[in-house]
Amino acid sequence: MVSKKKKASVVVDVVKDAPLKTKEYEKELRRLHVELVKLQQWVVSKGLKVCIVFEGRDGAGKGGTIKAITERVSPRVFRVVALPAPTEKEKSQLYFQRYVPHLPAAGEIVIFDRSWYNRAGVERVMGFCTPEQVDKFLDGTPVMEKAMVDAGIILLKYWLEVTPKEQERRLRDRINDGRKTWKLSPMDIKSFNMWDDYTVARDAMFAATDTAWAPWFVARSEDKKRVRLNIISHLLTQIPYKELHVEPVELPKRKIGKVKPTKYPFRYVEERF
Repeated sequence: MVSKKKKASVVVDVVKDAPLKTKEYEKELRRLHVELVKLQQWVVSKGLKVCIVFEGRDGAGKGGTIKAITERVSPRVFRVVALPAPTEKEKSQLYFQRYVPHLPAAGEIVIFDRSWYNRAGVERVMGFCTPEQVDKFLDGTPVMEKAMVDAGIILLKYWLEVTPKEQERRLRDRINDGRKTWKLSPMDIKSFNMWDDYTVARDAMFAATDTAWAPWFVARSEDKKRVRLNIISHLLTQIPYKELHVEPVELPKRKIGKVKPTKYPFRYVEERF
């Protein structure tokens, strides 16, 4: 496991790179999407089981990064899991129990938009669980993840790190932009003044769960375009794959015109544009 001292030098609040231009971003994203399709075909063909966990503070860019990964691949292969708050029944279960049914089967890539690490983050900071429950979680998670890896699951864990200034800008944007208001939850507001508490929780989580078999990868998310490209590029290096041979496809010649136009009174959508 990695000590807190060693991890402290990894997560920084300094942004050195200039924002990435949209044209450059779209060109590289297109190339990476082609590679993700190749990966998808390989995973299905070989029956691989891939689990990708995304964690980070509110407004760190998890949702946008996941969308960039999944927008050109099949939702039947790349399955996104974003669980709501646990029910009373789920609260009484073994903690990991509600997550296990969502783990990947052969030929699947499951992406968790927040995961079992809620216990180490928001549940701990907001007082939704006891300190004893947090300690048990941090002790047991490496064992659980070792069992996942031993069962053949390729497990990738990403932490998106954002600075306080950029986080505040994004949260204010959610308030003022009608397209983004759904992203702002009451929990975001309650958590706003708990930056240091989340830092302490993050560092404890890294120290306990950054293991040789399931390491944490930290990505600076100050520039949304850069972090999306960086993470996609990285995950492609973590899952060995090859391009499968696909036979060339040609559309057959088709015959149209044997059926007379219908007189059915279709209800056409008004063409306002």
